[in-house]
Amino acid sequence: MYHRFNENKYPSTNIQIDIFKKQIEIINNKNYEFENPKNFDLKFKEPKSKKKILITIDDAFTSFYDNAWPFLKKNKIPFILFVSTEPVGKKGYMTWQQIKEIEKENFAFIGNHSHSHEYLIDYKFEDFKKDINNSIKIFNKKLGYNPIFFSYPFGEYSLEHINFIKKKFKYAFGQHSGVIDINKDVYELPRFPINEKYGDLKRFNFLIDLLPLQFKNIEPKDKYVKENNPPKLTIEFFKKQKNLNNINCFSDEGNKWDKSDIVFKKHKLYVNFKEKFLFRRGRINCSLNDAEGWRWFGLQFSVKLN
Repeated sequence: MYHRFNENKYPSTNIQIDIFKKQIEIINNKNYEFENPKNFDLKFKEPKSKKKILITIDDAFTSFYDNAWPFLKKNKIPFILFVSTEPVGKKGYMTWQQIKEIEKENFAFIGNHSHSHEYLIDYKFEDFKKDINNSIKIFNKKLGYNPIFFSYPFGEYSLEHINFIKKKFKYAFGQHSGVIDINKDVYELPRFPINEKYGDLKRFNFLIDLLPLQFKNIEPKDKYVKENNPPKLTIEFFKKQKNLNNINCFSDEGNKWDKSDIVFKKHKLYVNFKEKFLFRRGRINCSLNDAEGWRWFGLQFSVKLN
């Protein structure tokens, strides 16, 4: 997941275009193919014989159009561009004409990123629905259709949000890190955020080789933490999975990253958070090193702060 390109004022969402090109070079040197979003849709439930890379860009900033788009177009590298409809045409954001120019290419897909791009988790549910429906109305007017792909602003959502998004879209992406596999919920798909801090080439080289850490079920279903801070987290794995006792998890409870207190019983991993999540988004990442390589999954909770 990318946002800005060559916008040095915003290091938390920016990547330098020369670093981006080197990241693409790493992908090519490892002989990984890029996933065309069309094939992602048509073949999602087919068993994958090899890993592919799906590039997504959020927010449709002008810096993407000016710096990354010419490179992606020249090399015909597939991607999804997630657009929030309210900022389109404003300073720093692409215009509808530019979005239509990109959308004409068979390797470029447009996704819905809400209308306002506000902290929608803080909205009353009726206002959340109005925001999404407004974006759908504008997409239908400007492009003639509503995209099948959606990404949650800031990766924040509740179970109530998911159930509404299911009625309007085929896939939805968060901002929790991980590798997509056939068992992942198609309305909570993970992405690795790439920026100046978390986009250096050594880390990127590691991320690109990661394998999915699959699981059967997660409780709680609702990732919106209100009175239940910290939440009780249980991850159920499949019975034939191996080396599960080697899992390590790290979370940012108490607003600092530390090793999580975990207990493993009968293919279930119980995470005992010791402290509350103090930021509006709480994260936990788990990894496992086995004979095939490093496996990884991450979760993000949206936290209601009082």
